[in-house]
Amino acid sequence: MTHEDFPAGKVWLVGAGPGDPELLTRKAERLIRSATVVFHDALVGPGVLALIPPGVRRVHVGKRSGRHSKDQKTIDRLIVEAALQGDRVVRLKGGDPSIFGRSTEELDACHASGIEVAVCPGVTAASAAAAGLGMSLTLRGTARKLTFVTAHARAGEALDLDWQALADPEATLAIYMGKAAASELSVRLREAGLPASTPVALIENASLPSERHFYTRLDLLGLAVKTSLGNGPALVLVGKALARRTEPTSAEGHAKSVDCAGFAY
Repeated sequence: MTHEDFPAGKVWLVGAGPGDPELLTRKAERLIRSATVVFHDALVGPGVLALIPPGVRRVHVGKRSGRHSKDQKTIDRLIVEAALQGDRVVRLKGGDPSIFGRSTEELDACHASGIEVAVCPGVTAASAAAAGLGMSLTLRGTARKLTFVTAHARAGEALDLDWQALADPEATLAIYMGKAAASELSVRLREAGLPASTPVALIENASLPSERHFYTRLDLLGLAVKTSLGNGPALVLVGKALARRTEPTSAEGHAKSVDCAGFAY
């Protein structure tokens, strides 16, 4: 294999997608197989990691809530050092590197050191969640807008979000890293005007064999997260488009669905 777009000393930020290795782009798989070192997140699926060839150095730099293995500056430094040593560096990130992936810091670190760097996009969790639900995140006349937001905040700090903008009744809201802040999300969105009965879907382990779906409503979101979710990563979808939910009939059949509110919309 030639390495015309991946010479020694270059860095690629590669989207690993939501976990299912079949959702990788062909380019992402080629880059993974061409790397000499792979720095990977905690949420990169085991099926994706299995594509790394034997003998390629793997460095776990994953950050999970409350369990940071390495801070961002350390990750930046390790990537730069590997590239300066002549490695072909893949920085493997869950989902898409440019959506809540801290890619700016790593791009800036490479540019500051004169290192060639590029980005290979990946499937983001919201897209995989919608596919698992068998639904569209947008709907003509009902959901004209799709908003991505992260609910991650430092310990002890309140979420600094534009709640009025987020409480748009004609939008679907995709909330990343929202488990810990579920109760606050429920309260603040209702205070900003979203009805308590607004449909909500929780998708845990999107795209993986352990994928599970939970349906509830905005006023019950905090309770639903506490009682229904396990330890896997979860995405929260909020909006009227969720009322048209249908279970996929041609899927592989691994997803399990629960109506946490005890009723259908």
